[in-house]
Amino acid sequence: MNEALQNLLTRRSCRAYKEDQITAEELDAILKAGQYAPTGMGKQSPIIVVIQDAEKIREIEKLNGSVMGNPDGHPFYGAPTLIVVFGDAESPLGGADANLVIGNLLNGANAVGVDSCYIWRARESFDSEAGKALKKAWNVPDYYIGIGNVILGYGKPEGKKEAAPRKEDYVRRV
Repeated sequence: MNEALQNLLTRRSCRAYKEDQITAEELDAILKAGQYAPTGMGKQSPIIVVIQDAEKIREIEKLNGSVMGNPDGHPFYGAPTLIVVFGDAESPLGGADANLVIGNLLNGANAVGVDSCYIWRARESFDSEAGKALKKAWNVPDYYIGIGNVILGYGKPEGKKEAAPRKEDYVRRV
């Protein structure tokens, strides 16, 4: 099977991570995959923010957990790298473009042997006062919204599941 297709078919979300940080080379390759995602009219409007500081990740994790009513939870599953992707809310394509970036980040991670998971609730997290302060510190314009979080690291075996069977009516040929 084609290597690119094999990568797409074998990527799985991981929900338990080792403490070991991914390498700079792996991170650079993953980020490059994200930067080469298709965007509407080639505008490259999403903003990608990378965080590898454990305290800063925990701060953002608390914001994310607060959205679910559990600020002491661990929705980032101990991953040592966090990528937040923001979309341009003034563009009708901003959210779609950012989600394409996220897809490329996830698939790029799998291609270089790094585990990942897409974590929701970025919009709510960065709509909070604390989230707005972080955006300002990162020079992310006010009109950008959090689209998603991508956690990266080396997964523990218990963090991954086999793919569920694909549903029969997933594709409809008309």
